Amino acid sequence: MNIIVIGIIACEIGFWVVLGLGLAARYLLRLRRTSTVLLLCVPILDVALLSLIAWDLLASDAVADFSHGLGAVYLGFTIAFGHQIITRVDAWFAHRFADGPEPWRPPKTGPAYVRYEWQQWARMLLCAVIATAVLGGITLLVGDADRTAELLGWIARVWLVTGIWLLGWPVWATAKHAGSPAETADQRP
Repeated sequence: MNIIVIGIIACEIGFWVVLGLGLAARYLLRLRRTSTVLLLCVPILDVALLSLIAWDLLASDAVADFSHGLGAVYLGFTIAFGHQIITRVDAWFAHRFADGPEPWRPPKTGPAYVRYEWQQWARMLLCAVIATAVLGGITLLVGDADRTAELLGWIARVWLVTGIWLLGWPVWATAKHAGSPAETADQRP
């Protein structure tokens, strides 16, 4: 198995382990400071993965492949969506183990739904920008177009997915709800 794929899997497992430990420390053990330190360690996983990708391409003269591009997109995703995921899991954990309020759920209809879909797409847009910057930065750092050609293909893939997401969700939701009456209030806290 490829070292980058192992790194991506390790980072994903690490994310959930650190998140679980942080929330358990906060809500089950009432160790708020320990919880905060654990949750602040989550971005370290991203730095470790980025370092692994750069090391693999620079130190070993490897040719970029599918896993290097996937790693860059994974980084973009965790930066763009990570805080939202942590917030949702935190709300669920607080509700389940600390008598917190019922977690917020995304709206399913109306203007609030349309707004939510545009916000989610904006996160995807951020993911695409970050992934493009990482892919482009690694390409420039390596300085060998033959060894990094796969990374340029990943830039095109990321933007294709971003365009499909734009049309399939926020634009579709906007068109579908264009004539619906406005809701009285947004359900989001």
